[in-house]
Amino acid sequence: MRRAVAFLMTVALCASALSTASARELALPMTGQRSRPIESETLFHTLFSDFFDEADGTTYVQTGDIPAMWLRDSSAQTIPYIRFQPYYPVLRARFAGVIERDARNILTDPYANEFMANYHIWERKWEVDSLAWPIVLAYVYEQQTHDVTIYSSSLHRALRSVVNTYRCEQLHATCSRYVYLYRVYTQNAYNPDTGMIWSAFRPSDDAVQYRYNIPQNALAVVALRDLAILAVDGYGDTNLANEANSIAAAVQLGIERYGVVWNPSQGAHVYAYEVDGNGHANLMDDANIPNLTTLPYIGWCSSNDRLYLNTRTFTLSRSDPWYFSGTYATGLGSPHTPYGFVWPLGIIGRALTATSSSEVAESITTLAETDSKDGLIHESFNPNGYWRYTRAEFGWANALTAELIFRSIAGFDAVPFVGGDLTIVPFEHPIATPTLATPMVQIENAGAIVDSLGQLLATSSEMPTQP
Repeated sequence: MRRAVAFLMTVALCASALSTASARELALPMTGQRSRPIESETLFHTLFSDFFDEADGTTYVQTGDIPAMWLRDSSAQTIPYIRFQPYYPVLRARFAGVIERDARNILTDPYANEFMANYHIWERKWEVDSLAWPIVLAYVYEQQTHDVTIYSSSLHRALRSVVNTYRCEQLHATCSRYVYLYRVYTQNAYNPDTGMIWSAFRPSDDAVQYRYNIPQNALAVVALRDLAILAVDGYGDTNLANEANSIAAAVQLGIERYGVVWNPSQGAHVYAYEVDGNGHANLMDDANIPNLTTLPYIGWCSSNDRLYLNTRTFTLSRSDPWYFSGTYATGLGSPHTPYGFVWPLGIIGRALTATSSSEVAESITTLAETDSKDGLIHESFNPNGYWRYTRAEFGWANALTAELIFRSIAGFDAVPFVGGDLTIVPFEHPIATPTLATPMVQIENAGAIVDSLGQLLATSSEMPTQP
């Protein structure tokens, strides 16, 4: 209720005297009763630097300092900003353009994970979540805007392609023709009858250890539930909806049967990161999302789900082989970057799924003390020397940092990723990131953020065109 009231009051504030530069400066609460000023325009950096108008009416989204469009990144970079379209309906064309672009990319090749501006494939790594993110984006956008113009023939065919591909990869041994041309290390033995979706690569773009990546399969369930709703609402395609729900049910059952394992060091059951369905499990977490730590963020479960909390205790501890600590930071890393490096994306994921304001403040403090001089977010950095980092600007991390700030100091609600409760049971609640500001300060911050977006839109008449 508190957040809903704050959100509604923001509408009135947007018409008030919030147009001065000082009103657009926010104070980020940090630990030790400190704060750091941040220009609210920074929160929209990726929206005005990484989104490009294309001649075919679509929107090309590059992931920061790499001029390629990931299906995952482009969708995740868009979702935090959909909440602002009631204030500025002009944004709808930009967001709908991403949905259409993702649909056409999927139709180009459902096994590719990233593309170039001319629709050519940049990289063809089969990752289960690559097909899930565009569906989640389309669902979130449609639920927030009720904009039926997204229901193009391209999107309909892309939805069918997603279902067909997921069904085929459930039956990988007898159906799939996917081959990755380069040699990677993976345990190839697996149980073909788990009901889960076979994967070649993780969200990090690294090869899997075992063929069933649990966070990816969890997001696939969320996306398939969303797909069923889009199929009926947009196209009246009940056959497609039924197929999507059938696959989702089988994958969910597979996760519950094979993805939950006993962790003897904890004396508790936890979700494994990867399994082969034959009794082997990889107990770890990777900073890239979806991961085990962010299962509530993607809509799989509640933040206070007991199995999830057991898992979170493990993933955010030294028992996790990819959880690192240093002088300036503690958090999840990834085999994708130098050993020992911490990812801001992992720090953000922890904060978004936190249940205490102190945990959110700790995360924001680390982000504020290790970002670039321009307030932009790196891919990863050395926790003992944050000036040593990989990638100067990571668009996905910039967008997700904005999402964290929107929630924690401006009171904006989390946007649901799924049209059903999935594993959430009675008396459990969907995710709600703790706030760090009083209701009145949240209202003031929300007004400043909305006004800053208006100023940016007013001074940029159109998006740049991707060369």
